[in-house]
Amino acid sequence: QVQLVESGGGLVQPGGSLRLSCVASGFTLDDYTLGWFRQAPGKEPEGVSCMYSGGAIYYTDSVRGRFTISADNAENTLYLQMNNLEPEDTAIYYCAADPLRTLCQMATIIGTYEYDYRGQGAQVTVSS
Repeated sequence: QVQLVESGGGLVQPGGSLRLSCVASGFTLDDYTLGWFRQAPGKEPEGVSCMYSGGAIYYTDSVRGRFTISADNAENTLYLQMNNLEPEDTAIYYCAADPLRTLCQMATIIGTYEYDYRGQGAQVTVSS
């Protein structure tokens, strides 16, 4: 069965950290462009980060320097390390994969693109 399964969301205080994991089954992550996007209540989906094994990496301005995208090909798992979290980071976070290799260069659509595969979402709440 082809799927992405996310874990690692939760409630954290401002300034705290979380790591989201996204395990792929039924396909190999290394063959795909990998992305994270988020959706806060009442807002449009927002592209957070994107990477491709050829080296292209994208971060939206609001998370650059605080979030890190990575992948463990041996474990077929995508990660998003989130540090120094802010209340504005509160959202449901989705991992996604697509064969389009140039996707990371199209920042304006990373959040709304119709990916071939998408995780079920992980709630991240940043609050004191």
